[in-house]
Amino acid sequence: MGPLGVCFFVLFLLLSASFSEGGTIGVNYGRVADNLPSPESVVQLLKTNNITHVKMYDANSEVLKALAGSGIKVTIMMPNQLLQTAAKSTVFAAWWVQYNVAAYYPSTNIQAIAVGNEVFADPNLTSYLVQAMINVQAALVKANLDKAIKVSSPIALSALQSSYPPSAGAFRQDLAQSVMMPMLQFLRKTGSYLMVNAYPFFAYEANSNDISLDYALFKTNAGVLDSGSGLTYYSLLDAQIDAVAYAMSALNYDDVQISISETGWPSEGDANEIGANVVNAAVYVGNLIERVVSGTCGTPKRPKCDMDVYLFALFNEDQKPGPTSERNYGMFYPNEQKVYDVDFVQGNSNSKSNNTNNGNSNGNNNSTGNVETWCIADPSAGKGKLQTALDFACGGGEADCTAIQPGAACYEPDTVEAHASYAFNSYYQKNGREQWTCDFGGAAYVVSQAPKIGKCTLPSN
Repeated sequence: MGPLGVCFFVLFLLLSASFSEGGTIGVNYGRVADNLPSPESVVQLLKTNNITHVKMYDANSEVLKALAGSGIKVTIMMPNQLLQTAAKSTVFAAWWVQYNVAAYYPSTNIQAIAVGNEVFADPNLTSYLVQAMINVQAALVKANLDKAIKVSSPIALSALQSSYPPSAGAFRQDLAQSVMMPMLQFLRKTGSYLMVNAYPFFAYEANSNDISLDYALFKTNAGVLDSGSGLTYYSLLDAQIDAVAYAMSALNYDDVQISISETGWPSEGDANEIGANVVNAAVYVGNLIERVVSGTCGTPKRPKCDMDVYLFALFNEDQKPGPTSERNYGMFYPNEQKVYDVDFVQGNSNSKSNNTNNGNSNGNNNSTGNVETWCIADPSAGKGKLQTALDFACGGGEADCTAIQPGAACYEPDTVEAHASYAFNSYYQKNGREQWTCDFGGAAYVVSQAPKIGKCTLPSN
């Protein structure tokens, strides 16, 4: 690479550092069990497995003390039963923040407070939610912690009136104006994000005749076209999250980010819980981690990978009520052994599966394949930015752009976006699919399904 190429290369590295965003992987640490290891052992388990973010379902003092000095980022929760009191009393909200947050911060790296969890399941609590969030935020301001700690509240997909296709996503009529509008206004004002609990397993289990298992597990599939938006979905989780994003758009809150506060797949279930087995759990969790750590966790509507994702759950919890699956979402047994092999930094080679096993049995087939990724242009970057990046890729970047020259096989369609996608992907593949090689100053992003542009399918090597 010549001097000019080096200059462009450094420029794009700087642009990448300035514009790129990334998601992080965390875990939900539920404790509805009578056989779990001590909090100190759990913290060591988190560190050993490179888990840097953890979300709790309370503000247990023993756990918060154990996390002190670990560097692990923590989301704590105000339980649902306290919402009414917190909404009615600013004094109580201030006491709760002082006792459960200020007393541990900054030794314990608390970064967020979840005010309740899936509150809409209890109509009697719904009306208190936003005011409780406001009072907790006011208490953080009073304690001078509001810049460091965000306030949100996880919602379930049941908050949607419609979710299919994603572009038809809308909040329930009883929630849209009365709760979601002021809640999103609060999140925008405080620079926070909407927490969403999303489980493709539930949708697949209830509609296994209509929903492809590959589609639910991030495996190669034909995709599902959303005729309303023209976008094609290759992941059920993406479709679920975009349904929420479209519901937010309907209320003019496109600028509020989304965090996936819960998602997972059970390793065991009852006979009627189709797809609940250890093979599918390993594939789902491993492929999801791989997407996030490789920077491909964006969705068709929101392609930038800016979502934090919290897996459910750290342990199997033997005292949870309900079907067998409820007690088998853990990635670890209480003895700290893995339920299935997964790497929280690199993903799981045993989960990057493109095999066609239907996964509906409780078999232990762990056959695997390699996940391939591609780099494509982001049309929202604008033609000017795309053209600049295209010129670099085909020039100093030394991408192979012969196929997009006039008269060549991939020249059509003759658009900046199409040519940029081909050039960006060539540069990305040539440089070993390193994450930084698919940014181009915010003009590109990584996808996990082979893109087709005109008559050309982008190569993977």
